[in-house]
Amino acid sequence: MKLSLNTQIFIGALLGVLAGWVIAAGKGSAAAEGGLYVAGLLGGLFVDLLKMVLVPLVFCAITVGVANLRAHRQMHRVWRLTLGFFVFSMALAMLLGMGAASLFEPGKGMSLDALQGGTASASPLTLPQFVEKFLRGLFVNPFTALAQGNVLAIVVFALFVGIALVAGGERYRNILQLLQEALELVLRIVGWVMRLAPLGIMALLTQLVATQDLTLFASLGTFVGVVVGSTLLHGVVVLPLILYLVTGMTPLRFWRGAREALLTAFATSSSSATLPVTVRCTEQHLHARPEIAGFVLPLGATLNMDGTALYEAVAALFVANLVALELNLMQQGVVFATAMLAAIGAPGIPSAGMVTLVMVLQSVGLPAEAIALLLPIDRPLDAIRTVVNVEGDMVGSLVVQKWLADKEE
Repeated sequence: MKLSLNTQIFIGALLGVLAGWVIAAGKGSAAAEGGLYVAGLLGGLFVDLLKMVLVPLVFCAITVGVANLRAHRQMHRVWRLTLGFFVFSMALAMLLGMGAASLFEPGKGMSLDALQGGTASASPLTLPQFVEKFLRGLFVNPFTALAQGNVLAIVVFALFVGIALVAGGERYRNILQLLQEALELVLRIVGWVMRLAPLGIMALLTQLVATQDLTLFASLGTFVGVVVGSTLLHGVVVLPLILYLVTGMTPLRFWRGAREALLTAFATSSSSATLPVTVRCTEQHLHARPEIAGFVLPLGATLNMDGTALYEAVAALFVANLVALELNLMQQGVVFATAMLAAIGAPGIPSAGMVTLVMVLQSVGLPAEAIALLLPIDRPLDAIRTVVNVEGDMVGSLVVQKWLADKEE
């Protein structure tokens, strides 16, 4: 009996974790080094394949999605509903994380000696500088954006093209049809890439488990526990509850349909690289309408970062405890607002949130050098928060679709 792709991916993930433990146990031997090299090579190739289809998928999906939505006079509703859900879900995530951090107080009594010998590798940005850089990055040469994989700039250009196609009406009908066929072609290629997903995910998890030093987790136990616990609570309870209350879809049904995307998100730590799989799962397994999913998911992969927003808010409170600084309610409000802006501006690539975290720390006068303590443990935490980022995008597309259907009745 042939195993389903979901089952193959799940088996690949388990084998990857086991192989990582074996390689870590034999660290230093030729066999272990060779295994780690092969895992790194295969995992890198799988991520490269996903990135290969990312840019054409985002451009075609957004353009076609906008054109179809405008054609049905739904664009203004979808915009409002989508952005409203994104802000609401990120706000809930940050409130949950900051509440847990205030309750458990990670970092209280911990020595700052761990920061010695390392400095932050990210360039510090003030809030005005970050805002300017973020806004200036929205409008760039489209060919440069396509070549560099600048997803947010591609989204903005695709929005303009989609609106122009609708404004031109029948005059641009052939161009729209060409883009629709291009989208179908890209999705077919995504299907081919997904046949390699079990092997790619196994290799990525092997590399992750084999290279991560778990001893640092012990020294940062409370912080790691607060981040992981609150992130999982948001992903396992809050988002599925919202989905169930709005659409009636049970968490079990959602996770069964979303499993491929969530496992890929965990293995790649990149919501952008996972996007081709996210679109496939949301449309084919969860039965979201292509024009809704094609608009909400690419936008969510760049703007909706529940896990990242939660992590950055908790990290700021953690660093404040490390330096014995009591943040008042106003300062916590600044952390809340800055973390949301930073999460929106963080690209969907591994550990991108660490760069924007500098801005969050500096917004309330915390030392940016403190991220040197967080960098060694960021990779596993990044994998977990990326899963929640992707889950939030998928839930958002289904919620927006339901809200839109209710307004049409």
